[in-house]
Amino acid sequence: MRFESVLAGINGFGKFQIMVLAMCFLGRFSLPCHFMLNNFIADVPPHRCDFSSLDDGGVFRNLSMEEKLVVSIPVQEDGTPSSCRMFAEPQYRLLLNNSSNFTEAGTVPCQTGWVYDNATFRSTVTSQWDLVCERRGKNKASATIFFIGTMIGAITFGSLSDRFGRRSMILVSYVSAMLFGFASALSTSYVMFVVLRFVTGICITGILVIAGVLTVEWVDVEHRKLVGVIDSLAWTFGSALFAGIAYLVTDWRWLTVSVTSPLILVIIMWRWLPESARWLIAKGKHEQAHMYLKKCAKMNQAENFIDAIKTETLSAIVVTEKRDRVYSSLDLIRTPKMRKLALCSGLLWLCVATSYFAISFQIAGFWLDIYFTQFAYSLIEIPAKIALYFLLDKIGRRSTVVGTQLMVAICLGINILLPKDLSLIITVIAVIGKGFSSASFATLMLYTSELYPTVVRQIGTGCNNCIGRIGIAVAPFILLLDEVWKDLPQVVLCCMTVLGAIVMRMLPETANKCMPETIDDIEQQQ
Repeated sequence: MRFESVLAGINGFGKFQIMVLAMCFLGRFSLPCHFMLNNFIADVPPHRCDFSSLDDGGVFRNLSMEEKLVVSIPVQEDGTPSSCRMFAEPQYRLLLNNSSNFTEAGTVPCQTGWVYDNATFRSTVTSQWDLVCERRGKNKASATIFFIGTMIGAITFGSLSDRFGRRSMILVSYVSAMLFGFASALSTSYVMFVVLRFVTGICITGILVIAGVLTVEWVDVEHRKLVGVIDSLAWTFGSALFAGIAYLVTDWRWLTVSVTSPLILVIIMWRWLPESARWLIAKGKHEQAHMYLKKCAKMNQAENFIDAIKTETLSAIVVTEKRDRVYSSLDLIRTPKMRKLALCSGLLWLCVATSYFAISFQIAGFWLDIYFTQFAYSLIEIPAKIALYFLLDKIGRRSTVVGTQLMVAICLGINILLPKDLSLIITVIAVIGKGFSSASFATLMLYTSELYPTVVRQIGTGCNNCIGRIGIAVAPFILLLDEVWKDLPQVVLCCMTVLGAIVMRMLPETANKCMPETIDDIEQQQ
């Protein structure tokens, strides 16, 4: 007997599964908010040097603000005032001949800090600790450090979840992410902020890698695609609502508190979240598995079937080489087919995650402002993910990822070729590309859960998430390549999406197939 047969007997998608899905859906709401948080709290507002040090107590003090700007701040070649340099002393002659040539006058870096335009954001970490000009790298580093934390969290919680269970480790993730999320909002220095964001990244990733696997392990084959789509829509709705929250809450500290607060609700609801019966059986804990299966059958009104299933029957579902052995990341590369599966899926995650988040981080410079760009980026994911419901079984997981990755590459290529003054068309194509990228990522989340056997499913998905987080950590710096050549970031991302499509062709199809339980199941696949 296979576990899918047991699920079919107790209704593999009844009220019990809907309850599990709903609780995991709410738990995932904070994830996109934290992942995209740096787009807003680390935004670089318009700024200029603070020229109060040039006040000589005489002529300068009597000038209007516009005149002070003219004599204090040099003008760049494009006609805009410099953000990072100022005159060493007031250039009063500029008021007479209206000259913008500052090459004859000495300029210096900002001497006493910067003045920021607070029209969009009342406060950001950028203005809090002056992460501009020569400190611009620190601004990007704060995002990268957070994603390095998510990389460590993915592999850590993946391994711990396979060892100690889905239910207990997701609680650890909920509580720790909430505590460190609130603590980061109280940071008194840049170093304290990045350290706490790093730890928050570690903790919050547990929700991502565990919730997706837990929901998939409780549903039957027929409804796995539906669960995968609904689960991914939690990210979409969280991203869309985040745009509204960021618009209303313009102080970075309160914005961080706002997006962390939903975790309080899911911690309260955790007591009703069940353990994965599939994991319990794989670990030889048949009595506990039988208990949860009875709860499922009772809620789904299928008690007659489960009464006929004894705990001894459950022991035949998963037959492992050693019942009490502890699996580790090394089990992903010990055998030939597992090794190929792990390496190819890891490279695929790197390509898909890098392109998805690099596009997501690029919300400035379009026809819309950053709030509407964030909202449009989120909104396009809804039809993209609904379309997945009809595609995943019809054409398969593999063809879906290949097709969507190639469409992302085409959108990126079109925007490279278009003239930059066509901002509206560029914005529309970028939003469409984001939709295809989100469809690819959503499919990948479901596909990975189906790909690995139960005994190392969390380890495998955790390792894939870890590799994907490397790409996400690098994504902000890929966007900095525009200083070398304006279109270089799009060229790099275009190449990565094509590579992802090629790698996906090397992996097996999982649509309408039972999930493997052991490593032997993988090695015996044709």
